[in-house]
Amino acid sequence: MQLASAAATRTRANRDTKRRRWDRTPAIVAIDSTAWIGGFAIAAWTRYEFDVTAGRATAVLGAGVVAAALYAVASQLRRRYWGRHPLGSLQELWTLAVTVGAVAAVMLLTVLALPDRPVPASTPPVGAAVALLAMLCARAAYRHRRDRALRPAAHSATPVLLFGLGEAGQALLRAMLSDPRGRYLPVGLLDDDSDKRDMRIDGVPMLGGRHDIGTAVAQTGAATVIFSVANADAEVIRKIRNATLAAGAAFKVLPPMRELVDHRISVADVRDVDINDLLGRRHVVANLKSADTGLTGRRVLVTGAGGSIGSELCRQIARANPGELMMLDRDESALHSLQMSLSGRALLDSSDLILADVRDTDRLARIMAERRPDIVFHAAALKHLPLLQQHPGEAVQTNVWGTLAVLEACRGVAKFVNISTDKAAHPISVLGYSKRITERLTAYAAANFPGTFLSVRFGNVLGSRGSVVTAFRAQIEAGLPITVTHPEVTRYLMTIQEAVHLVLQAAAIGRDGEALVLDMGKPVRIDDVARQLAAQAPGPSQIVYTGLRPGEKLHEELFGAGEADVRPLHPLISHVTVPALDPIEVNSLDPAEEPKKLIARLAELCDQPGQLLSAALVPKSRSADTPAPPPQ
Repeated sequence: MQLASAAATRTRANRDTKRRRWDRTPAIVAIDSTAWIGGFAIAAWTRYEFDVTAGRATAVLGAGVVAAALYAVASQLRRRYWGRHPLGSLQELWTLAVTVGAVAAVMLLTVLALPDRPVPASTPPVGAAVALLAMLCARAAYRHRRDRALRPAAHSATPVLLFGLGEAGQALLRAMLSDPRGRYLPVGLLDDDSDKRDMRIDGVPMLGGRHDIGTAVAQTGAATVIFSVANADAEVIRKIRNATLAAGAAFKVLPPMRELVDHRISVADVRDVDINDLLGRRHVVANLKSADTGLTGRRVLVTGAGGSIGSELCRQIARANPGELMMLDRDESALHSLQMSLSGRALLDSSDLILADVRDTDRLARIMAERRPDIVFHAAALKHLPLLQQHPGEAVQTNVWGTLAVLEACRGVAKFVNISTDKAAHPISVLGYSKRITERLTAYAAANFPGTFLSVRFGNVLGSRGSVVTAFRAQIEAGLPITVTHPEVTRYLMTIQEAVHLVLQAAAIGRDGEALVLDMGKPVRIDDVARQLAAQAPGPSQIVYTGLRPGEKLHEELFGAGEADVRPLHPLISHVTVPALDPIEVNSLDPAEEPKKLIARLAELCDQPGQLLSAALVPKSRSADTPAPPPQ
């Protein structure tokens, strides 16, 4: 019944469309015919200096009728062989001019060929020009009436001002003016470009620049200002937002162009400002084509696939058309969410999901031997600094020994990318120590295994689980004070997309044993982040300073002692040499040891020069007596 009803609805819609088209056709024919006859009459009238006899008038009108008939035949032939264009479109105006010119030429040649010219020779070209002008005016009036009908209704749509009339702003303006059921109605335009002063685009006037926001809001009654500069500096966004809020209007933004590349700009793209816009995090790593990543057709495995970084890695790798994507995690709920985000279904019955723990050395070895990945991205790790500071044994078992287990299982892979952190540069925390040790173990594997083994080091990730922004928003929603450790603390902040771009770039250009460090711009004051989020909160939010916790730095560093900022392959990516660390050194760690002594031992391993003594990478507490499997 539903299918039959839908089919009937489509049939009625098609019939109504055809009826409207046929209802419009006689009017167009009448207008064009009248234009020809009137054009010839005006041409002859001016030629005879407004002294037209009845005989001359009859001849001129007859010639106009003949021209109109020729035009009608030519139009039908044009439509049959070259197709038709939307009424009033630029394509239709071009074909209209060509057809009118052809008819004028035929009429002129005919008049010149007759021994007794019925009309002056100037009548066909002049009359055709007048007729073309009349046709264009009629179509312009139709187009104007149709465009006005497509605009949102003033009584139901929110009046808005658009700030920024570049390509993105103009595309958004056109989208708003072509949606009769849209929720926004542009009533004015704003732009700092002086060349755009006094412009009027599709009937919407330009009202000034950033200093005129208050006046424009009062003049037009606009309830919202939409910032439509797709790639603007954060400082500009903050200034326009402050001016808008001071004028009593709401503030919304068009996302950065990188978020709009896959589709045409639409009204649905307009959103509230978020912390990324206000902080101005930039995408400093260029978008890579699938071929550039070296992932197309390769078997790729991601550990920690259910985490924030791991899941975004999987999403971007999937777009590169790998031969097989294997996603490994110990969290079954995270794998469920990941599969849902990738395919829109989460039956958990496919072989691409692998439920396993990186602490399980034997299981990892079996998985690698069976699935034989070409490229491995190792994102599995414990990352919360204060917890690891209290429980360093967990950092040893997951971050250090877990990485050892993965490295040992990856003897035969072509590429291995270890996900590290800026806390590994001159580390002072258990998290930093453990991640620095993984960098050194990866460098050891690079020196002893045939594939390419490297690390990637980046800063805090905005929006990841447990990130500072997520924590601040949770406190605001709960009505709690926002807790900041220190008013001057700064951090390098990255979007998840930036972090993953770096990882993929590392897989493409990284060299054996290195750690790659992204130019992450300027560090951001966490107090500024808290204040920006507090300003967006529906109610007042208090900021409380709790003091730096053990292991926390006031300012993060990108490079450790003796590390040089060298950028041989990419202007925004540094290549750092990492000394290798023999696994025998970390096998001697005891997770059950008293925390202070264990932390001191981890710190020693970060500073100790590497010695290439052993080819076995298996931690002693789990498989020390088991011989290592041969390379695959």
